[in-house]
Amino acid sequence: MRTFSLALTLGLALAAAPAAWAAERVKLATSAGDIVIELDREKAPVSVDNFLAYVKAKHYDGTVFHRVIPGFMIQGGGMDAKMVERPTRAPIKNESRNGLNNTRGSVAMARTAVPDSATAQFFINLVDNPFLDAANARDGHGYAVFARVVDGMDVVDKIRDVPTGTVGMHANVPKMPITLIKATMEK
Repeated sequence: MRTFSLALTLGLALAAAPAAWAAERVKLATSAGDIVIELDREKAPVSVDNFLAYVKAKHYDGTVFHRVIPGFMIQGGGMDAKMVERPTRAPIKNESRNGLNNTRGSVAMARTAVPDSATAQFFINLVDNPFLDAANARDGHGYAVFARVVDGMDVVDKIRDVPTGTVGMHANVPKMPITLIKATMEK
């Protein structure tokens, strides 16, 4: 009887708090299809909070994937179709030593040569890129992974395959813009 009572109590407790166990997900509705990413708040809280602040502010809506390099990654979150960078909030701390790796399908913060310079731009790894992990990075800092694609890797691969060229000082730009139409929290 005691085992049944404990199991019933545990089952009711879990059923009463499903939201506490639910992973945070964001849907990136793009002109090539939808990509759903799952955020890892436990290992990358600063990056996740930063990313969600941009999602809630609708910063990503109407931006493009402005850098596409097959065999490496696709990058977006900062430019419009005319390659004009959108204003951003202050840079965040680099969380690259969080135990998450730049593997195929992982999502990481883009940054400049300055380790703590990430703002809104992010990239999705097309292949395993261990040289971007802090432990292997030439600069000793690496790139902070904060999420992973859980649905829509076929869309990521479709974006990978678009023809690219140079626009002004920007290389690897899709010749036909791939627009991030809307980024929304999944319920």
